[in-house]
Amino acid sequence: MIILIDSGNSRLKVGWLDPSSPDMPREPAAVAFDGLDLDALDRWLAALPQRPSRALGVNVAGAERGAAIAAILQRHGCAVTWASSQATTLGLVNRYKTPSQLGADRWASLLGVLSRLPGAHPPFLLASFGTATTIDTVGPDNVFAGGLILPGPAMMRNALAHGTANLPIAEGQVVPYPTDTHEAIASGIAAAQAGAVVRQWLAGRQRYGQTPQIFAAGGGWPEVHSEIERLLADAGGAFGAAPVPIYLNHPVLDGLAAIARANPAANA
Repeated sequence: MIILIDSGNSRLKVGWLDPSSPDMPREPAAVAFDGLDLDALDRWLAALPQRPSRALGVNVAGAERGAAIAAILQRHGCAVTWASSQATTLGLVNRYKTPSQLGADRWASLLGVLSRLPGAHPPFLLASFGTATTIDTVGPDNVFAGGLILPGPAMMRNALAHGTANLPIAEGQVVPYPTDTHEAIASGIAAAQAGAVVRQWLAGRQRYGQTPQIFAAGGGWPEVHSEIERLLADAGGAFGAAPVPIYLNHPVLDGLAAIARANPAANA
């Protein structure tokens, strides 16, 4: 059993892959913990039906968090390999000026999307709404063209509340013309997230001459999806088709599973 780990800024997501079967099955459902509750990881590992042989993960929460996770895994006889972004992995080409600078979670997520697609596919963008929002584009040639980073929905809300004297932590509705402060903040956050997605979708259409698919991920998606879908429908109508985002639960874990499956010698 190979443990798959996505150590993010706020959440720790884990799953597994069983290399002993020819089809290398995955966990029935990945598990997410508070990133600071590493005792939960210890209990989860202890309850597994098989002793894990190794772990493959990405960690964007800092070296201290990575070392703490590694220590817990070691107690269960399991060493971890932290994956990083490369110039090319499984046919995906990285166009970052310094490939290793790209967040390992972003790279793994794109590999996770590709693992779901046929060899011939349209361009796609993956919008992930976590602590930060990232919007990354891959062409039909499997070249990662680049992407955006902006504050995620919760970070935007907290920045307004903590950086100003009179603005609250907003819990308002998203409406076209807000008439109270809570609505104004909620609508502004959704508009900023949606505008960034539509910007990259339009840029992808212009670059590739065809309509990009859109995939979404992250815990902030429920807060912004209605505004994003509405704005995409308006933008897509100009080209005769409104794109509908496809939500993915754990694209980072999917990408790590693809890496593990492609390297059977390392699974021994």
